[in-house]
Amino acid sequence: MLLFGPSGNSEIFYQQGYKSSLQMPAWLKAMGLNAYEYSCTRGIRFGPETAQKLGDIAKEHNIRLSVHAPYFINLASMDPEAIRKSEKYILDTVEAAEHLQADRVVVHIGSPSKADRKEAFERAYNNLFNIIEKLKIMGSKVHICPETMGKKNQIGSLHEILEICSIDDILIPTIDFGHLHAVNNGALNSKEDFRRIFEQILDRLGDKRGRLLHMHYSRIEFTEKGGEKKHWTYDDRQFGPDFEYLAECLIEYKIEGTLIAETAGTMAEDAVKLMGIYNKIKEDCLFTLENI
Repeated sequence: MLLFGPSGNSEIFYQQGYKSSLQMPAWLKAMGLNAYEYSCTRGIRFGPETAQKLGDIAKEHNIRLSVHAPYFINLASMDPEAIRKSEKYILDTVEAAEHLQADRVVVHIGSPSKADRKEAFERAYNNLFNIIEKLKIMGSKVHICPETMGKKNQIGSLHEILEICSIDDILIPTIDFGHLHAVNNGALNSKEDFRRIFEQILDRLGDKRGRLLHMHYSRIEFTEKGGEKKHWTYDDRQFGPDFEYLAECLIEYKIEGTLIAETAGTMAEDAVKLMGIYNKIKEDCLFTLENI
């Protein structure tokens, strides 16, 4: 089963008078959604009791939770103190995820800055390896989900993320299709373009882990020099990538896991649109098969 939901809280959530994320699970369920990515990108700003309460409410409403770790993480840094802090951000987010009863933590790997990219990648790989070893000793079952990135000065190409995910089975990639579109100068324009992505994933991770993906989608504005510039709403069709080709591939490759809308301010409403497109294409495919 593929789950759909938003990253964070839509503007309309607050416009309708809601104030607390504790109200999100019931609100999302009423919209027909079944996933929610809690954003800790600016840091963890809730205690264990609040996290446990949100987790219980989400479970009651059949909303699958994931957590986005802080943006401050840079596992590629040459600074030992930056690595120490990055490790703490990840471990703290995993602890928060456990209180939330969330099973996935999305992580940005970092940036090489002015260092050699290959050497920076090797540092990030080794630093994450050490963190995973600590999590295994702790007995954590939370999946760490390294994300493909949209800016060219960040570590997070599809190849790099799949290489990182070879460290351990507890790693599941976050495939951000908007980011991949942006960092490759608008490369996702056909079903075949998306097929190439899934073929690489399945070839590297295998049929089981390669289909239990964590995914982000948004239309993204980009520049040829830097890559990602700005996230837009689903209705801003002058920006790609289009979701229909992706939906066809999700069905063709029998992808499960979670798809999170990271659009600008309309995340929940757009998640509903994405789910509707996906379900319509899936119904059409079943109808065609039944009538062959």
